[in-house]
Amino acid sequence: MNPVAFSLFGVSVHWYGIMYVLALLIALWVAKYFVKKDKIPISNSLLDSYFFWVEIGVILGARLGYIIIYDPNTLYYLTQPWQIFNPFINGEFVGIRGMSYHGAVVGFILATILFSYRYEQNIFLYLDLVAISVPLGYIFGRIGNFLNQELIGRPTDVSWGVVSAGVLRHPSQIYEAMLEGVAIFVILYFYRYYKKFNGELIALYAMLYPIMRFICEFYREPDFGIGFVAFGLSMGQILSIIMFGFGLWLYFWLKFIKKEKPI
Repeated sequence: MNPVAFSLFGVSVHWYGIMYVLALLIALWVAKYFVKKDKIPISNSLLDSYFFWVEIGVILGARLGYIIIYDPNTLYYLTQPWQIFNPFINGEFVGIRGMSYHGAVVGFILATILFSYRYEQNIFLYLDLVAISVPLGYIFGRIGNFLNQELIGRPTDVSWGVVSAGVLRHPSQIYEAMLEGVAIFVILYFYRYYKKFNGELIALYAMLYPIMRFICEFYREPDFGIGFVAFGLSMGQILSIIMFGFGLWLYFWLKFIKKEKPI
């Protein structure tokens, strides 16, 4: 498919951008649904404010994370920071390309901490809500990657392979949409009925996501300019191991040390 959905007044609107917006809106809608369904003590106005805070954090973190971790022109951007969000190349509008999930996580966490401090909110109440709201929105982000022909899969001969860059490849973006999106949502949707303490869902998400991502990376082409980092593992897999360790630590810290009562 053409990565460009349509042009408006000479500006190309990419499928990825459309899917990114849909991902954010779906995540907000799902959050509001669960606040009402599960009677979570968060007002609609506070949820909207929180959404605004974390979107700023996610966008900044995702872009900066990509530049620092993956982009081969890191030094250029760090010395000319005004170019980080410049959507033009040689006068042509191309949009902002390159977002890092793990960078987005860092930006999201920092924004959540600042929000909870500013409005004196229970941070883990919001994080648990995020854990069951993000996966469905995440599906659209990966579909956007697929339509934008980026984060392509490794060469294959399976019958469901797709041609990208002239080579039949695994549709790894769809694998990620199913595992990192649908599978995690289903698991947390049902597990929330057995939630024993605030923060449990986000801790489980922090362990489930890296497991799913680690698996999908075996079918995804290593990042250009980085390749395999160590022991035949990609950068995404290395970061997933770190994230899993953090999730595991958070779970045991909340359960055995903090011991906060459930809502």
